[in-house]
Amino acid sequence: MTQTVLTVDDSRTMRDMLRVTLEDSGYRVIQAADGLLGLEALKGEKPDVIVTDINMPNMDGFGFIEAVRRDSRLAGVPILVLTTESDAALKNRARAAGATGWITKPFEQTRLVDVVRRVAA
Repeated sequence: MTQTVLTVDDSRTMRDMLRVTLEDSGYRVIQAADGLLGLEALKGEKPDVIVTDINMPNMDGFGFIEAVRRDSRLAGVPILVLTTESDAALKNRARAAGATGWITKPFEQTRLVDVVRRVAA
């Protein structure tokens, strides 16, 4: 059975890189350009993993993670933060919001896929 990953990032280039990387590794990929659109996408989907940026318009990654964690249907879905940020306080805030892990951009494709596989298992 093919696993699904929702990617949430305001950068079209980053969404394209994530889509190609994940599809090449056998994942079905759904995409959204910000947290609000990510929540819309989740109305009809229950992905196996969510990968989200932090700095986005309309709803940032923290708000998105908190909203996902309030939905009991999605409570167990792993959420990976993929961002240029590396500040420990931001990592702690993401963890407190419900993030499963943190990957810093730019990402190495094999490392990203390895982390997605680990948390989706």
